[in-house]
Formats: sequence, structure tokens, C-alpha cells
Amino acid sequence: MSLSEKDIQTIIQSVMQNIETVIGQQSPQQAQEIAPIKMKTVSYETPNAGVHYSSSSVGELGVFERMEDAIEASFLAQKEYVSSFQVKDRERIISAIRNVILSEKETLARMVLEETKLGRYEDKIAKHELAAAKTPGIEDLRTAAFSGDDGLTIVEQAPFGLIGAVTPVTNPTETVVNNAIGMLAAGNAVVFNVHPSSKNVCAFAVQLINKAIKESGGPANLVTMVKNPTLDTMNVLVESPKVRMLVGTGGPGLVKALLQSGKKAIGAGAGNPPVIVDDTADMENAAKSIINGASFDNNLLCIAEKEVFVLDSVADDLIFNMLNNGAYMLDQHQLQQVMSFALEENEKQVAQGCSLDNKREYHVSKHWVGKHAGLFLEKLGVQAPSNVKLLICEVDFDHPFVQLEQMMPVLPIVRVKNLDDAIDLAVKAEHGNRHTAIMHSKNVDHLTKFARAIETTIFVKNASSLAGVGFGGEGHATMTIAGPTGEGITSARTFTRQRRCVLAEGGFRIIG
Repeated sequence: MSLSEKDIQTIIQSVMQNIETVIGQQSPQQAQEIAPIKMKTVSYETPNAGVHYSSSSVGELGVFERMEDAIEASFLAQKEYVSSFQVKDRERIISAIRNVILSEKETLARMVLEETKLGRYEDKIAKHELAAAKTPGIEDLRTAAFSGDDGLTIVEQAPFGLIGAVTPVTNPTETVVNNAIGMLAAGNAVVFNVHPSSKNVCAFAVQLINKAIKESGGPANLVTMVKNPTLDTMNVLVESPKVRMLVGTGGPGLVKALLQSGKKAIGAGAGNPPVIVDDTADMENAAKSIINGASFDNNLLCIAEKEVFVLDSVADDLIFNMLNNGAYMLDQHQLQQVMSFALEENEKQVAQGCSLDNKREYHVSKHWVGKHAGLFLEKLGVQAPSNVKLLICEVDFDHPFVQLEQMMPVLPIVRVKNLDDAIDLAVKAEHGNRHTAIMHSKNVDHLTKFARAIETTIFVKNASSLAGVGFGGEGHATMTIAGPTGEGITSARTFTRQRRCVLAEGGFRIIG
């Protein structure tokens, strides 16, 4: 094949236009701004007692009685999505999703709290804002081009197809929103098997998303779920040949199950994030930051501060500042009382919660996960100050509150002699999850030493753990932190596969 100079220029212009379309012609800052989309006014039933969604919409707006039907509907929707819609259409659809979630954030927060009985209302509003506004869209995709004597090669980020996603009860609708935006930006469709304890509010969120997609001109059922999720419906999702990728946000048991499927699997596992405070730290900032992270949504987040290792020389100063900023110190008697009702002895030697270790002496009582610090004090018969966000206690390294990812607003503090001891104990307490770690220090060498030893996906310096997902820190947000499978902070590009298009030298000759 022989090409003229004009033909070559036409090809190059066409290629560059394709690249610009995928990357987006706006700056990252502009891409994060949410363009207003005019939505039709829709009335949703959100009573104070209980949560409901319209049964007449089951199937029509993405919620199906049978997992098989949910899979089939999303499979067909994805085919239409990639064949009939351009990348710019994806951005319009995603903007509509962002807008509807932001407009309904208070409703979603209230419904999540009513159904799951976990966390804090105002923090759930913030989480929905974060997921809607700071989850990357098409601007996260990149196309690489290589040209030379042997021709022209383009490497594109192509969709996988249909994704099956499993979500947790701790961040149910926030994960649905975060996953849906990223997966749709990449050109996929998604079927959710949500946690059963959040199925009603997740159905409401899925319906909101599908209505937004429909009103922005997109295909129906790009996002679906089964009405009554169970282990059986999850198995159907995992085994379906139409599902090309699996994404799970939860404990190590879930991650292990997805990895055994034989499919491409992205797993977000457990964490037990340690905090180190050394003798160079700004104690007031450290105290405020630790409280903000550990008390946020009553410590439900997997990135939240779970245990503190502080040098003995500055421990009293840190505790003093924590007590002045919303923490309450449990004495040893109160600590024993909290253990008596918030922990359960592992009599049957079984693995439970966010650990596969069946040898642990205790498990966390589900009844106290995500409960407000004031409720703990009421149980103790203590008149709780109105500003109490977090309970703190001094313990030894082997204490269950240090070893367990408790997800309660109870933060253990361990005194250590020096930095080396702090790092050694922090690494052990993190249990190799490689999830998140935090350190407060003004010494760069100390920060570097801990970062290299802990090797976590997120490492936050001199700030709240929330900064690690873009809340009070730079960078985008995610609710799926894939430490076990190595993808890290997931985004649209995580849900793509590379596709190489080559125009070789033999078809690229210039006629002289």
C-alpha cells in the first residue's frame, strides 16, 4: 500500500483527534468541576421510619429480582454503550450522576443511617459529596502514541465489558457511586451484589443513577443490582461468563473468593492503620488530625486511625491536646467495662470480620461497630460531654484494641521508648495488610524510615487519614483501595485493559 503525503497528514490528524477525545480537552482542574445538568423533578419516598424504593421500578431502573436478569440487562446495555456512544457522551452521563447524588446527599445519608444503624449522619453527607465530586471521570484515561521509522502505534485504554462488584455495609451507597462513575467512565457496565444490610438504600441509589443516565440520553441498565443479595446471588455473579471483571470491597475472605474465580479480580481488603507520633511532631495538629480521622463516621473507614504509637517523652503532651479537642480518656476500670460489652471471646476459634485469623482471642461485637462515642459512655453510666467524638485509652501492644480492626470510636494509645520500637510495633499491628499508615513528624528521615518499613498503599504525613482519599488532601477519591491485588487507589483507568493499534512501516510509505 502506498500513501501520499496528504494521506499521511490525514491519518495523523485523525489519530490525534482520537487521542484528544479520550484524554479530554480540559485541564484536570476543569474536569473536576461539575457542569450543571438540568434534571426533571422526581419525587422519591423517603419516610422517617424505614427505607423504601418504588417496587414498580424493579427491573426498569436497574433493580432486578434475579441476578441472572440483572447480568443480562447490563451485558446488553454495555454493548450498546460502546457501540452507540462516544467518550464525550460518557462525560455527560457521569456529570448527570454527580449532580443527582449531590442533590440527594442528605436523603442518601439519612437512609444509610436508618438502614445500617452505623456511623454519623453529617459524615455520611460528606462521604457522598466526596464520592460524587472527586471520583475521576474520563479525564483519568490516557492514550499513548509512538511514532518513528517503523510506523505509528497507539495504546488505548479499552473497557473490560461487564463488571461484577461486591460492596460493604460500611460505605454502601458511597461505594456504589464511586464504582459506578469510574467504571462507566472507562466504558463498562456494572452489576452490584451489595451487602444485604444495605440493600434498600443501595437500590434507591441505583435507581437514582439509572434515572440520571436515562435523562441524560444514556442506555438503560448500565448499573444494576439484585433486589435481595445473598451468597447464592454473589456466586451467580462470580460464575457468569458474561462478567469479565470482578471488584470486591470488603474483608480478606471476600478478596480470596474473588481471586479464586479465575477472572481478573480487583480486591480491596482489610486495614488496621497505625499512627506514629514522634518527638518532633506538632502535638496540637497531631491531636486534632488523629481525632478527625479516628472519629469520622465513628471509625468505620478502613483508612481510619486504629491505634497510636507515641514516644513516651511526648505522650502526655499528645494526650493533653487530644483531651482538649474532643477526646475522652477511659480509665482502666472503664476500659475493662468497654471490653466486656464491645468484644466477644472467640470461643469457637473461628475467623470473623476483617481477619482470616481464627486464633484471635476476641472479635468485635457487631452491635457496637460504628456507634457514637456518647453511647459507650452512656453504657458506662458516664454523663458524656456534648463535644466527645472519640474515646482514648492507654494500653500495651498486645491489647485486643490494638490488634483488631475494631471500627469503633475507641482509640488505643501505646507508649514506646524510641522511633525504632514505634516502627517495629506499628508494622506488626498493621498485620501486613499494606493498607494505610499515618505519621506525625517534622523529621524527613523519620517519615522516610517508617514509609519504607510499612509499605502501605496510603501513607499520610502530618494530616488526618482522610487526606489519603482526597478529603483535606490532594488527589482523587476512592472507596475501593485495592491493596491485596496491587491496583492501589482505584479510578477509571483501573477498570480498563490496554489495546494496542499498530500502523506498521509497510502500510506507511511516503510516495516521493
